[in-house]
Amino acid sequence: MDLDEIPVEPPVRPAAPTDRELFGADCDTEIQGSQVTAYCHNGYPETDLVRLHVECDRWWDLDGDGAALAVGPAGRIELTSRCWKEVRSAWVSHQRP
Repeated sequence: MDLDEIPVEPPVRPAAPTDRELFGADCDTEIQGSQVTAYCHNGYPETDLVRLHVECDRWWDLDGDGAALAVGPAGRIELTSRCWKEVRSAWVSHQRP
């Protein structure tokens, strides 16, 4: 490693945008074995269409994309899915109706 290539100071982080969009349910995802559960709460005044996506670890295990479900303002929803074996990753996507 060439020490001259290491920056003297840490890189500057870009400033966060000030006009933040108020949309999108807050979702927490839990993976327990082969089961995936996402708990979503929409704290904003617009409806959010949420969809759970699951990527399975084994090549022969089918990945899953759940149906889009509407979470209205102040609404809560629970999404579930599973793999036959291990789960590699899981995430929730958001869409405007």
